[in-house]
Order: sequence, then structure tokens, then C-alpha cells
Amino acid sequence: MSTTIATPTGFARSDFSANGVTRPLFTRGDGPGVVIIHEVPGITPQVIAFANRVADDGFFVALPVLFGVPGKPFGWGYNTSQIAAACVRKEFHVLASDRSSPITTFLRALCRDVHKQRGGPGVGAIGMCLTGNFALSLAVDESLMAPVLSQPSLPFPFSPSLRRGLHISPDDLAIVKRRCAADPGLKVIGLRFAGDPMCPRSRFDRLREEFGDSFEGIELPDASANPNMPGPAHSVVTNHLIDEEGEPTRAALDRVLSYFHERLDGG
Repeated sequence: MSTTIATPTGFARSDFSANGVTRPLFTRGDGPGVVIIHEVPGITPQVIAFANRVADDGFFVALPVLFGVPGKPFGWGYNTSQIAAACVRKEFHVLASDRSSPITTFLRALCRDVHKQRGGPGVGAIGMCLTGNFALSLAVDESLMAPVLSQPSLPFPFSPSLRRGLHISPDDLAIVKRRCAADPGLKVIGLRFAGDPMCPRSRFDRLREEFGDSFEGIELPDASANPNMPGPAHSVVTNHLIDEEGEPTRAALDRVLSYFHERLDGG
């Protein structure tokens, strides 16, 4: 990946390496660590705005570059090209229902490193769209104390079984369930719009079956999505966020931030 990519304003740039993988990493803020795993097509201005919001709320944000061009705005051609690229890259298994994408091994190492740097009980993580389920896989590691799955879209929902898939191995799923059972404060929070075909309701039904009260599903009416953004209602805290008091998407964002505070501010 190019070393000449632009660094978002206010962020520091470094490289993080683990398990033979090196990725650019943007960081900003102070306080407990939160790893933000950006969505397709990349670190768009809306993703940067979300990362700034998390940092401004009192967290140290770690934003690794997984694909795309940081700062480049969303566009349908750009989006399609990045989905196609992810489909053929070995780090991503877009149709895997019962195993995680290999890139999650790198992301677990990043979570451990951020925890080591920032201290406290652990770190939070949020994945979005293609990376949404990654936060569930990261919760295998005890450094991850607050997993959030925003419109988790893997495996791509091309069949009934894939629509219920969680993109995590049975063994790893069992570990996360044991962690939740042992720690009543540990929840898996999921965000989606009710009519989102990329993150179908059956996926959230499966999460409820697996985690019971440890899953907090936030499902928003499609009409609450930002109408000024293209495409169907999908990206809850980025593209389709209406950041105004009283808006359902703002309430979802506020819940994510409050969850991070609940889990990460102590100790």
C-alpha cells in the first residue's frame, strides 16, 4: 500500500505491523482506545467525521487503512471497485459464514497494542458494513471490551443461510458467548436500518438467538436515514447519520459512545 496517502487533518500517521501485515494507521485523541474499522469504499469524509466525533468524546482513536483512498468521497463507481477488490483479496472472505476474514488476526493485534499503549480495562471496536462482523471476531481477545457491529454485511446475503451467517468460526463464537456470560456488562451491540438488504433482519435474529440479553440490537426505520446521501438506508453512523438531537441515527450514535464510556472509562 502506498506510503504517500494523505493523512486526515488532526490525525497522526504511522504504520502498524502484525502477522506479516503492515497497514497505515491514523490516530487521534486521548483516553481509552477505540479501534474504528472503516467501511467500503474506504475512509470517506463521513468516516473521518465519525472518528473525530469519537475522539472529541474522550477517546484515543485508532483508524487503520484497509482499502480505498483516505479522504476520497463516496461514489458508486468507487464503491463498486473497492467491493470487487475486497472480494479477490486474501485478507477478506466475503462469503464465509462460519469463519472470520484473515485480516481480523491483524486487527486483534492492533487492539492489544492500543490497549497496551492506553491502559485501562481494554479497548472498544466498531466495524461497519463489510467490516461490521469483524468487531465480533475481535471480541475473542480479552483486550476487546466493547464490540459494536454497524450494519454487519458479511457474509454477503446471497442465500438464506448466508443471511443468517455471522462471519465467525463456531469455536470463536463460543468464546465470545462465554465471555458475555461471565461478564454481564459485555454486550454485542448491533446497528442496522430495518430494510437494509445487505444486513438482513435474519442476521440480527441469529445474534439474538446466540447471545440472548447480551445482544443489543438497534434497528432504525429507513425513513430516519439522511435523505441527502445516495442509495438505500445503510450506514448508520456515517453516510446516513443525521447528527441532530431527536433523530434516531443520532440516538444510535449516542448509544455507541455511552457504551464505550460504560466499558472503558473505569479502572
